Amino acid sequence: MTTPQKHGVLLLNLGTPDSTDPKDVGRYLKQFLMDPLVVDIPAVFRWILVNWMIVPRRSHLSAEAYAKIWGEKGSPLLVHTQDLTRKVQAELGADFQVEFGMRYGNPSISSAIQKFDPKNLKSFQVLPLFPQYSEAATESALKEMRMGTASWTHTPAEIRDFFAEPMFIEPLSQKLKEHLSQKKYDFLLFSYHGLPERHLKKLDATGSYCLNQKDCCSQISSSNQSCYRAQCYATTRAVAARLGLKKDFYETTFQSRLGRTPWIQPFTDQFYRDLPSRGIKNIAVICPSFVSDCLETLEEVAMRGRDEFIQNGGESLDLIPCLNSDLNWAQSLAARFRSNLA
Repeated sequence: MTTPQKHGVLLLNLGTPDSTDPKDVGRYLKQFLMDPLVVDIPAVFRWILVNWMIVPRRSHLSAEAYAKIWGEKGSPLLVHTQDLTRKVQAELGADFQVEFGMRYGNPSISSAIQKFDPKNLKSFQVLPLFPQYSEAATESALKEMRMGTASWTHTPAEIRDFFAEPMFIEPLSQKLKEHLSQKKYDFLLFSYHGLPERHLKKLDATGSYCLNQKDCCSQISSSNQSCYRAQCYATTRAVAARLGLKKDFYETTFQSRLGRTPWIQPFTDQFYRDLPSRGIKNIAVICPSFVSDCLETLEEVAMRGRDEFIQNGGESLDLIPCLNSDLNWAQSLAARFRSNLA
């Protein structure tokens, strides 16, 4: 009996340790930080930095942080990605096969690819769940996927970014609107994951545009169309326009910087320290570079960020959850995958 052909869909996320055991966390950190697209320095120096300096110091600290957010079902990022995959599958129906893989940790991208039979695929779409493009996340995940599908006779269709597309902006705006209607806030932070400045500059084909003027990220143009920071600002503008937010009510900031190398600004934690002195006591934080709640949202923002804000005179900091596996997000993705077939 012939197996019915299906349309394949593969969702890619960053990944998570298998447990909160420091050994598992250390293994995850090594795989993540040894990626040359993440720590983009010569291999020998990267090996020394990761294996001799970062991982021995951070394994136990990161394990303690993961333990604070770990749920009964395990890692929140893994649970949300599993749930989202199931809901997208349910929306698309039997003509589709939807799987997910993690760039680092388990289930791996290669193991997800092995669930598909390329001979029985009508089409194959791949979506890295990173709204704004970066080599460290988007390109690294796509590179891993390409290796796993190199022997296939047809080329997978890649959705590289979706930073201002309705399929992302509409459910994100709806989620933000619901939370802003429940409580009066003084201010809203759009907090995105940070990147070293050099990650942006090496994608600047002109060699002279990126970060050389104050407003270089104020619009998307041919000079910065692949710029992560510019795409983050574009996401903020799209959501603000959709909800009619006043310009003095919100700001775009960047979190999670590490080390001494220059990182993109402005920094989220600087606002935690400065806002209370401006009389801004109650704030909300949304993290639109993540579609799944994870260590960087649940621990870094909702725990450490809240503590720092209150210690500096603030009264409340509320994290607005990521889209996670919200039904309207799953429906929006399913509609996009169907429309791509046209």
